[in-house]
Amino acid sequence: MTQKIRIGILGYGNLGRGVEQAVQQNPDMELVAVFSRREPSSVILANTDIPVYSLAKVEDFTAAIDVMILCGGSKSDLPEQGPQLAKLFNTVDSFDTHARIPEYYESVDQPAREHGKTALISTGWDPGLFSINRVFAEAMLPAGETYTFWGKGLSQGHSDAVRRIAGVKAGVQYTIPSESAMQRVRNGEMPQLSTREKHTRECYVVLQEGASAEEVRSTIVNMPDYFADYDTSVHFIDEATLKAEHNAMPHGGFVIRSGVSGAGSKQTIEYSLALQSNPEFTSSVLVAYARAVYRLNRLGDIGAKTVFDIAPGLLSAKSPMQLRKELL
Repeated sequence: MTQKIRIGILGYGNLGRGVEQAVQQNPDMELVAVFSRREPSSVILANTDIPVYSLAKVEDFTAAIDVMILCGGSKSDLPEQGPQLAKLFNTVDSFDTHARIPEYYESVDQPAREHGKTALISTGWDPGLFSINRVFAEAMLPAGETYTFWGKGLSQGHSDAVRRIAGVKAGVQYTIPSESAMQRVRNGEMPQLSTREKHTRECYVVLQEGASAEEVRSTIVNMPDYFADYDTSVHFIDEATLKAEHNAMPHGGFVIRSGVSGAGSKQTIEYSLALQSNPEFTSSVLVAYARAVYRLNRLGDIGAKTVFDIAPGLLSAKSPMQLRKELL
């Protein structure tokens, strides 16, 4: 029997829990261990047979894990953990601060190459699947415009950024697309839309005792890369309301390319996702790409990678022959 791909998880929040579940759906994989900055005994997995270790022990498992899936946040976890873990393991992460992806790539590429590892950064659905569809659409319709709309949905990365603000006890952020802007794109108008015209952002925040609502609001709406370029509303609520009304994590969105082909014919390409659970879907994407990373490393293809570098067939548990027969 072929050896299963041995998976490790670093971080056991919403994304880590989703990865644990996704690994169970892939029979060619097995979860070896979870690593956390929290006290291991306080981390309760869905499968209690899987051991949990302190992050400080991660270096002891370099020979036991084929791919480490990094489930920390993009604001401060991954910029530190990505380069460090790329020295020790093949890795997959979902770094999603779009403006900083080039510098993050460079920070991971060097240690991965120096240590013979393969490190896939910034995967999930955006960046990730949406990125691929933007490339496809622009390559096929070079005369046109590409538009990406997110939501309505809860953004994990932006919610994490809100929760890390001093004075915030808990909080979530929703991204809301402009219906009128999307309709103009679908009509083939190819409008020039500003960031502010395409989406709004809505935050629901529970304050820590004694915290200044105005200071928290100001910090949120002026945060670069996350909120400063959008019309952002901040609502302060209590913990009970947050738990009752904002405990689900739906999301989704659209990539639309509107353009013209050779004779001036209008053409539109649209790709969409409707997700009941953002972290579970993102986790499923990370696990599929872990398979590709494992295969690439065995072929000696090392260094940092993005989804643009990964052939679709490497994601599938099926053989190339099966894929040609069943899906081509």
